[in-house]
Amino acid sequence: MQADNQNYPLVSLNDAAKMCAMSRTMVNRYRTEGRFPVAVKLGERRIAFVRAEVEAWIDERVKARAA
Repeated sequence: MQADNQNYPLVSLNDAAKMCAMSRTMVNRYRTEGRFPVAVKLGERRIAFVRAEVEAWIDERVKARAA
């Protein structure tokens, strides 16, 4: 299957945690609970996240505080 030509900038687990001001442990807990964007598997022991999805997740939290 051939992917389209879109560019998906990825961020590491460490960078995603920093972006969200959370620990890696908390990010992994949220992932397990289905409360965080799904990771992209890059290798047997390596994952990353689509930057735009992490940013959208953060935006949702910011918008929710006004509700």
